[in-house]
Amino acid sequence: MSGKEFFVNRYRQLGWELENAEPRQAIRINLSNAKDKPLIERLRALGVQLERVSFLETGYWVSCSKVSVGATAEYLLGLYSIQEAAAQIPATLFTTLKHKTVLDACAAPGGKTVQLADLMENTGAVVALDVKKQRLTALANHLERCHISNTVVYNLDAKQASRLNLKFHRILLDAPCSGNFAADKAWFKRRTLQDVQRNAQVQRELLAETAKCLSDEGELVYSTCSLEPEENELNMDWAVKHSNLQIEEINCYGQEGLTEVFGKRLHASVARCRRIWPGETQGFFVCKLRKQVNKK
Repeated sequence: MSGKEFFVNRYRQLGWELENAEPRQAIRINLSNAKDKPLIERLRALGVQLERVSFLETGYWVSCSKVSVGATAEYLLGLYSIQEAAAQIPATLFTTLKHKTVLDACAAPGGKTVQLADLMENTGAVVALDVKKQRLTALANHLERCHISNTVVYNLDAKQASRLNLKFHRILLDAPCSGNFAADKAWFKRRTLQDVQRNAQVQRELLAETAKCLSDEGELVYSTCSLEPEENELNMDWAVKHSNLQIEEINCYGQEGLTEVFGKRLHASVARCRRIWPGETQGFFVCKLRKQVNKK
């Protein structure tokens, strides 16, 4: 079960017709470093034309550029990060971050880690994990470039996060996933339904483990760049029913999560999630959860 026709038919059953997607390059201003500097004007002087992303506070589309936005002095000084627009959403969904203890469960290459630290204004502490040791160099370089001082990095599989023996106020689980065709032109040739199902199982293991590390009043944000419901709505339905988690309301860009998938009716609260079909951004899915409150 693979191939473009197979997946396109699935998307049609989910209510979306395949259309060409051309995700636009985007940057995110690191306010901790750039708040007193005329960054937009400095980039404009270099020939970088920016357009505000309507659904982000510090995100900008790169409309056109005479230089590589990854090679400017401003970039090397950590005044901004190159970060896909939809990928900037998850870190913004926590109610508060300053002075909190935060787990970034699958952190490399570090874009969201830097964003978390920036939103925290380098207060509190971020514990950033990644299972692949070779990816930690890029993560460490990103943190150093952006002058992040509140983050520690561990080479640890988040499926073993409870070994840290810590409870976190906030957890970001940007789970490893199947990706989508907008970010990978060869996606339809490479992916199978078996890949999706295998990734969904790994994600459930990550959800179950990170939920153990969440404080009683904590918040867990789950996200993927997959379009497949097995990795998104079906996982959230499973989390509500099996991991003592409840889905919270969020106010962000995207459509409501699907509550009926291939004839299966899901928990009504899954509608609180947000699904982003590819267009100006890549495809994306995001949801915020808390521990279920036992009513007496």
